Amino acid sequence: MDNLSDALEKLKIASTDSATDSVESCLDCLLKALANNSTEASMKIHEMGVLPLFPTLLHPQSSCTPKVANIIAEVAKNDSLQAQLINMGVIPTLVKLLGIHSHNTALTEMCLIAFGNLAELESSKEQFASTNIAEELVHLFQKQMEHEKKEMIFEVLAPLAENDVIKLQLVEAGLVECLLDVVAQTVDGEREEDIAQLKTASDLMVLLLLGDESMQKLFEGGKGSVFQRVLSWIPSHNHQLQLAGALAIANFARNDGNCIHMVDTGIVQKLLELLDRHVEEGNVTVQHAALSALRNLAIPVVNKSKMLSAGVADVVLKFLQSEMPPVQFKLLGTLRMLIDTQAEAADHLGTNGKLVERLVEWCEAKDHAGVMGESNRLLSALIRHSKSKEVVRTVIQGGGVKHLVTMATSEHMIMQNEALVALGLIAALDLVAAEKDLVGAGLVSVLHKLLSDERSAPEIKYNSMILICAVMGSEPLHKEVQSLAFINIVSKLRAHENKTVSHQASLTEQRLTAQS
Repeated sequence: MDNLSDALEKLKIASTDSATDSVESCLDCLLKALANNSTEASMKIHEMGVLPLFPTLLHPQSSCTPKVANIIAEVAKNDSLQAQLINMGVIPTLVKLLGIHSHNTALTEMCLIAFGNLAELESSKEQFASTNIAEELVHLFQKQMEHEKKEMIFEVLAPLAENDVIKLQLVEAGLVECLLDVVAQTVDGEREEDIAQLKTASDLMVLLLLGDESMQKLFEGGKGSVFQRVLSWIPSHNHQLQLAGALAIANFARNDGNCIHMVDTGIVQKLLELLDRHVEEGNVTVQHAALSALRNLAIPVVNKSKMLSAGVADVVLKFLQSEMPPVQFKLLGTLRMLIDTQAEAADHLGTNGKLVERLVEWCEAKDHAGVMGESNRLLSALIRHSKSKEVVRTVIQGGGVKHLVTMATSEHMIMQNEALVALGLIAALDLVAAEKDLVGAGLVSVLHKLLSDERSAPEIKYNSMILICAVMGSEPLHKEVQSLAFINIVSKLRAHENKTVSHQASLTEQRLTAQS
């Protein structure tokens, strides 16, 4: 490594004298050392304070430039020096060079390698966003014929496209059209490189749609050619394209306007046909993506009845036997969105014994908190939106009551509240049938805890008192209420700052006093 120290010393002197020949020989020596032991040589360059010289040596007209770019690309592989290179401003300089020398293959490659290493760092994204990197990369991509070169550019594009500002710049620079061309050229390809390019291009397309501005620009009110092309991926015979198409729809479906337009133009049918093709021996990622899209589309109230009439619930139920937690999670979320405010659908699904049985089973999926939470929420939603005695009966028979009592102790207030409202309806509609389960699950002591806890939200306190009044008609539950001295807590709540709570406290106190 002593030769390296000499070379670095010489480089310091030569660079100030602008002696091109001696600079070149020093750079050759550096490249050799980096090839032998990249980490050690990089640290040496850093220790001897030579790093700041590199940006000054990157002259567009200098013959040393490709070698300097090569050294920067090598040094950028060493994590500890990446931040320093970025702070020294090598990014704007290299981007400029790329624009000037896009015909110089060696230099272009070195710039791409350096970008690939630096783009992973969050701090680099702001610098990249202030350059015209998007235009340069798209311009370069359009000229490439070779698979390897395209892959190199993809490796820079992917980390950069995680930044929302750069996403929009890439869309405006015409990257999407390039990606659509790649898809069209590779969709029927058998070669490994075709399959790889198809995946990279369609994944990148989905990534661009994660930015709100870039997504809206490409949607163009649902008339955009890009949106139309992506739609045509869904009926494709290629799993990768089906997946990207469904994920793209899920991303377009991030605001009510887009969702309403898409449902009105018949996207639901395409997604249902896609799901139907994946029921038996299906591709799990495609199932998951298509269900995600349907869930998002079902959020606006006007879409719910249209989607129910299109038979969405029936197709979704075909996946009830799935053993894959991600699919289970999306299936539950889709059904929950569909029945929100839809009494008839909630009634129809809530009296489906097989569904309720599976929900109760998933309420015990301790290893999958998401599935467990969504099953509880759907169980509660079936009761809350149907307000039907038949649904309540089905849930009681299926063993769902104890899970709703447990749900009332959740750390999420919204889930606590959903559970309490559902339990209130159970008590109001069929207290006799639910009595045994409510006692067994310790409902009264749960309500006691919720009412005595200072941190309980007003609506939790209010719904807990409503429930206390509702269970007074059951002898064993009434006895428990008396033994836990509820009257003391309730009378304190008469002074609660929330008027609805204090009013309900007065009513509940009267009820407890009258029935003591």
